[in-house]
Parts: sequence; C-alpha cells; structure tokens
Amino acid sequence: MAGGGFSKLPNGSVVVAITLSSPAQSVGPDTPVRVLVHAPNRARALTRLRNLGLRAVYLRGNAEPPTPDEITAVLHHPDGVLWRARPERAQELWHPIRALLRPALPARQTAV
Repeated sequence: MAGGGFSKLPNGSVVVAITLSSPAQSVGPDTPVRVLVHAPNRARALTRLRNLGLRAVYLRGNAEPPTPDEITAVLHHPDGVLWRARPERAQELWHPIRALLRPALPARQTAV
C-alpha cells in the first residue's frame, strides 16, 4: 500500500505526496518513488495522477505529509507534478512526471 499525505496551503490549495513502487522499468521495480502533486484540492490531485496513468492511487490518512522542501519544489515547477526515486536520499533531484511515465527508448540499430 502506498504511503502518503497532504498539506493545505494558505491559499486553499493542497500539495499531495505519495510514495509508490516504481511504475517505470527504467527506475527499477523495487525502487520506491515519491510523487508530489499541487492541486486545488485532494480529489483533484488524485485525479491528475489517475489521468497520467497511475490508476490505483489512493490517499488514506496523512501519515507521510510533504516536507517544506517538497512543497517548495512542487510550487516552483510549472507542471505541478514531480517525482524522485529513493525519497530517503535528498541528493537526488526532482524530475517532471513526463520523465517517469514515458516509454523507454529502444536502442538504436546501426545500418550495416
């Protein structure tokens, strides 16, 4: 089950943070991924993730709310949806969600 939580901002919007098993093979099947979403409310945040293809995403409780650094990162990103593998390592940078969900490019074949 995914762990996650939310923080309500002073303007009424929310930042939702969810830790999932990796949906992409490029990250690794056993690597947890922390996903951040900025939206007007929690339901809209989960809808944004479901529309991106993460169908089985639910938020039950507020056990792992986003940290202040995570909130700052997602507020300063134009898409408002970020991810990072290995959430316990703060050295890794945040990536746009497109980088996680796009299919891996096949290796180029050279003409002989």
